[in-house]
Amino acid sequence: MKTLIKIFFVAMVAFAATVPAKAQSAKAQKEAKKAAEVKQLVQAKEYIFQANYMYPLGGGSRYLTTPYDLTVMPDTVEAYLPYFGVAYSSAGYNNNEDNGIKFKSTKFDYNTSAQKNGSYIIRIKTNDTRNGTQMTLQVYSNGNADLSVISQNRQQIRFTGYIKERGKTKA
Repeated sequence: MKTLIKIFFVAMVAFAATVPAKAQSAKAQKEAKKAAEVKQLVQAKEYIFQANYMYPLGGGSRYLTTPYDLTVMPDTVEAYLPYFGVAYSSAGYNNNEDNGIKFKSTKFDYNTSAQKNGSYIIRIKTNDTRNGTQMTLQVYSNGNADLSVISQNRQQIRFTGYIKERGKTKA
C-alpha cells in the first residue's frame, strides 16, 4: 500500500511539472508568431497605428475614446490624430485644417531600424504637408507602439497604442 502511494505521488509530481512547461512553450510560440506578424507589417509598410492614449507635452495624459490613427502604406501616410498643446505662430484652431494632426502625404521619407530587443524604430518625415511633420514610431514585438509627433508650429505630442494590419481589427 505504501509503495502504491509513493508511485501515485511520483506520478502526480511528474504530471504537475510537465503542465507549466507546456504552457510556457505555448506562450513562447504565441509571442514568436506575433513578433513575426509585426515584422512583416513593418517591412511591408502596410499597417495602421491605432492610438489609445495621448500625452501632451504640457499636460496630463488622456484616454482616447474615438478611434484616432496613423495609416502607413507604401506610397501614402495619412494621419487623423487629436492635438492638445501649445500652437506657435501661424498655427491656429480656427478652421478644420488646424484641428488636430490631419494630413495625407505622398511625398515622405520613411526609415526603419531594428533594435536588439526586437522592436523597430520608424522615422517618417513628410515633405508635402504645411506644418513639416516629423514622426517617430517605436513598434514593439508584441504589437504595442509609441508615436511621437513633432510639428513645425506646435509642441511635441506623444501617443501610445498598437499597430494592426490595414483592414483588420485588433484581436
